[in-house]
Amino acid sequence: MKLIEAVIKPFKLDEVRTALTETGVQGLTVSEARGFGRQKGQTEIYRGAEYEISFLPKIRIEVAVSDDVAEQTIEAIRNAASTGQIGDGKIFVFDMEKAVRIRTGETDNDAL
Repeated sequence: MKLIEAVIKPFKLDEVRTALTETGVQGLTVSEARGFGRQKGQTEIYRGAEYEISFLPKIRIEVAVSDDVAEQTIEAIRNAASTGQIGDGKIFVFDMEKAVRIRTGETDNDAL
């Protein structure tokens, strides 16, 4: 099993969710995040004063999948989240040792 974590631009969330649903992913966790990388923030002007926003808004998506659909899931996220511009985000993949569905007690792939 794999835990796939993606950090994407906020306006791409619906496209990524749709792409994941089409690949058979049944659930995901979404949280708001702020960060910077090569994008280095941006400059805004408010009431005539210029200030720099160092941490830009992002969305973090976490999805647990079985090993056999991990690559397909990664490609779905990459294709849906890509704008071709700097700051599109990153995808991280972790090995997941165990999963347990709280309601039924199912474990591992059955719990996904």
